[in-house]
Amino acid sequence: MLEGDIGLEGLPPKEAPAAEAAGAVDGEGAPPGGPGAQAAAMRVNEKYSTLPAADRSVHIINICAIEDIGYLPSEGTLLNSLSVDPDAECKYGLYFRDGKRKVDYVLVYHHKRASGSRTLARRVQHSDAGLAARSARQDQPLPGKAGPVGAGEPEPPLDYHEDDKRFRREEYEGNLMEAGLELERDEDTKIHGVGFVKIHAPWNVLCREAEFLKLKMPTKKLYHINETRGLLKKINSVLQKMTDPIQPKVAEHRPQTTKRLSYPFSREKKHLFDLSDKDSFFDSKTRSTIVYEILKRTTCTKAKYSMGITSLLANGVYSAAYPLHDGDYEGENVEFNDRKLLYEEWASYGVFYKYQPIDLVRKYFGEKIGLYFAWLGVYTQMLIPASMVGIIVFLYGWATVDENIPSMEMCDQRHNITMCPLCDKTCSYWKMSSACATARASHLFDNPATVFFSIFMALWAATFMEHWKRKQMRLNYRWDLTGFEEEEDHPRAEYEARVLEKSLRKESKSKEKRRHLPEEPANKWRQRVKTAMAGVKLTDKVKLTWKDRFPAYFTNLVSIIFMIAVTFAIVLGVIIYRISTAAALAMNSSPSVRSNIRVTVTATAVIINLVVIILLDEVYGCIARWLTKIEVPKTEKSFEERLIFKAFLLKFVNSYTPIFYVAFFKGRFVGRPGDYVYIFRSFRMEEDTGNRSRVHPMPARPHLNSVTSAKTLFPNKCAPGGCLMELCIQLSIIMLGKQLIQNNLFEIGIPKMKKFIRYLRLRHQSPSDHDEYVKKKQRYEVDYTLEPFAGLTPEYMEMIIQFGFVTLFVASFPLAPLFALLNNIIEIRLDAKKFITELRRPVAVRAKDIGIWYDILRGIGKLAVIINAFVISFTSDFIPRLVYLYMYSENGTMHGFVNHTLSSFNVSDFQNGTAPNDPLDLGYEVQICRYKDYREPPWSEHKYDVSKDFWAVLAARLAFVIVFQNLVMFMSDFVDWVIPDIPKDISQQMHKEKVLMVELFMREEQGKQQLLDTWMEKDRKKAEPFNNHSPTPPAPPDSPDFPGGTP
Repeated sequence: MLEGDIGLEGLPPKEAPAAEAAGAVDGEGAPPGGPGAQAAAMRVNEKYSTLPAADRSVHIINICAIEDIGYLPSEGTLLNSLSVDPDAECKYGLYFRDGKRKVDYVLVYHHKRASGSRTLARRVQHSDAGLAARSARQDQPLPGKAGPVGAGEPEPPLDYHEDDKRFRREEYEGNLMEAGLELERDEDTKIHGVGFVKIHAPWNVLCREAEFLKLKMPTKKLYHINETRGLLKKINSVLQKMTDPIQPKVAEHRPQTTKRLSYPFSREKKHLFDLSDKDSFFDSKTRSTIVYEILKRTTCTKAKYSMGITSLLANGVYSAAYPLHDGDYEGENVEFNDRKLLYEEWASYGVFYKYQPIDLVRKYFGEKIGLYFAWLGVYTQMLIPASMVGIIVFLYGWATVDENIPSMEMCDQRHNITMCPLCDKTCSYWKMSSACATARASHLFDNPATVFFSIFMALWAATFMEHWKRKQMRLNYRWDLTGFEEEEDHPRAEYEARVLEKSLRKESKSKEKRRHLPEEPANKWRQRVKTAMAGVKLTDKVKLTWKDRFPAYFTNLVSIIFMIAVTFAIVLGVIIYRISTAAALAMNSSPSVRSNIRVTVTATAVIINLVVIILLDEVYGCIARWLTKIEVPKTEKSFEERLIFKAFLLKFVNSYTPIFYVAFFKGRFVGRPGDYVYIFRSFRMEEDTGNRSRVHPMPARPHLNSVTSAKTLFPNKCAPGGCLMELCIQLSIIMLGKQLIQNNLFEIGIPKMKKFIRYLRLRHQSPSDHDEYVKKKQRYEVDYTLEPFAGLTPEYMEMIIQFGFVTLFVASFPLAPLFALLNNIIEIRLDAKKFITELRRPVAVRAKDIGIWYDILRGIGKLAVIINAFVISFTSDFIPRLVYLYMYSENGTMHGFVNHTLSSFNVSDFQNGTAPNDPLDLGYEVQICRYKDYREPPWSEHKYDVSKDFWAVLAARLAFVIVFQNLVMFMSDFVDWVIPDIPKDISQQMHKEKVLMVELFMREEQGKQQLLDTWMEKDRKKAEPFNNHSPTPPAPPDSPDFPGGTP
């Protein structure tokens, strides 16, 4: 027999009327059409039954057998939907079959019809086996654990699991109906083996839950929003007319002059709210939120388990649970709905230049998703001024490159500066002028405007955070979240299972102890009471302590350290690749190949870096989720915050390690000619123009025919023009590559690929089945084929990493804000399209801020000030130029700066075996060569020691870091202090709402008091005639009128 066939006809006669009553809440639960329709439904059930007509009487026996096993049938019954033919009345699955009750939520499960029928028939024949199965099921510790079926005929394990899941569903759905929800089942769908339970929340349940959740709803009271006056009003009017073409054409986005007063819903104060249209008072987002709250707190207690919908999903009792989309978003004759409007005005690439309809996004998806897109929109808007300033800085460098004296001196052939070999033996001397192109390119990013841009971006980050806080307060006011406080979530399914496991262990240990202790007769009754109370709920007083989580914490620590070590190891692997590739290209016989070694090695190494970073990002995301799961956080909020912290830490290290190396470590520990730094006595610490420090073997290499190739193979430290150019190359390739591949191609390609795979699976069916499948799909079936919503963590993480690229090393790449802006314009529409077309509708979640992400943004903003201070001070030549200009320049210009930064080396001081094999490669004998460093000359008493100039430059660099950091931090805090978190007009409106609310309740109390006084006055007037016609009472004995009384 089908699970859906256990209907009214299968219940005992006494229970059938009760089932009908339980299914009709407020007159909405009974099947439409009256008794005739019910009889017709029963005839359809008979038609689709898997048992012959002669065995229909076995239904009652089946129910009794189920009762014997321990699974009592619910008092209500599920209305079976046995046909999914498109029907205009039910709007293709958006409503129940009666076309009146809206589907607020859908539960999906897998079922096996044939095995279920055999199992029920088998249970009829083996009731003793069923009893044994009941006792075995009660003893199993966790959901999903198979136990012995019984002493009778053994059942297949799969059938047992299916029966167990079905019985849990029956009890859970019965509890949902007891909570007031109305259900309708549909198993005869076009998706084989998948059943759907449609849920509808009637009006009284919505009112009850809205009061429990303290949902603020609009009242009848309207008030005018304070408008600006004078010059400010004219400016706003002009701006509104100018921006009208880029405003979305939705009603929610138009400026409002009036607003309804909002108040937490109360059934006792229904008269305050406009309930003229009950169908639209609670929108679809609110209805699904209310149903989800009921689903979370409704339990399934079979076999000692206390489970909500999260536990049932985790244990496979249900395969999915989701609210429905409002309808189709494209196609002919599609009924207009919010989803279609969002698709046209928000999720289309053709409206990339328009503002987002944030209020409509919030109305459809809820506050949490609305806040994400609002934050992304504010961030994108703030990137516009940053991009403009970055372009100006870049153009300034381009315009002044021909006036830069240091690069002109390096390119001047007349200076004839001979540089020392960049490696031992195989490298020869080379000319400084060969690095002319690199020096000129470095000036584009290493110029005085860079310092200004770093200060500007630090202030920009502080202004952005303050602007977002103000925008957030405006949204909170507009969305009636000003008094909202998040309550503690329900425990997660994994946490409940772990607590239950711990409580069962403790219970078994206590039983073992009681067995060895003699039981006192006087305490028997007390022990029985204790046992009964302990069996009510084992998990009430049991919690997970740090001792329970210590193995998980230790695993987290070790794993994170190991993961960071893996990142460094991969960095070293790329270094080794650079060494081997450079050596192989240097031995090539082609002069053109040898002359392009620098470009080839640098480009391929950075591309490998990019691919590794993208792959490790995905791996680290999965590992961070696994590490968070083994910690077993109690609530979803705690789980999300821990996951975000781990994922951000690992991805931060993965994305920025190569950039940190180039910025702060490249070329710092190489040594000098004649005394290079060696590792393990066989490898010398050397540098190339890429992004890694590297070690290079000592054995001699074939002689290089050109000086350029020798210089390119083993350059000393950074390029002669400085490290900032190399940092710019590294940052730009990684940033642009991540945005293009990971943020855009993956988000577009993966959903398209999944859609294509689903399409291929569909084509395996016959063409007629395919047409019928497409034609008859209901709304809940279409939504089931969409991807489930996985949370906002990946979306936020992309933008946070990008924010780090924009702020942390912006001194080396002023065009970073521009590329971030171009990416975000696409990202907004890409995410919107994904939410509208590719994902199931997520449950609306109330939130008043973006949570932990705000703290991460503030941390990155503070770190950016420090990092940019060190980049300007130690990576660029800004400080050495200032020191030379004000301390050593003879004429107050930069002439002679290049010569000042070079030290001299006597070629006779080369160690044995390290001098060039061809000292006459330049055509003349070299006695003194130069290298970039601040050291004493060979004719000095302390030759090759660090000179005083080095300490002067170092002191200036450290002083600059301290001054820059404190000055910019002070300016950022000043901006934070000057700009109030709450806009003045919003503060006034919030105060006005409080005053109006007090006035409203005062008038209500006065009205009640006047009504009470009126009633009392009417009662008094009614009593007066009665008092006038009543006889005069006798005089008291002490009255003068009484005979013998006192005169």
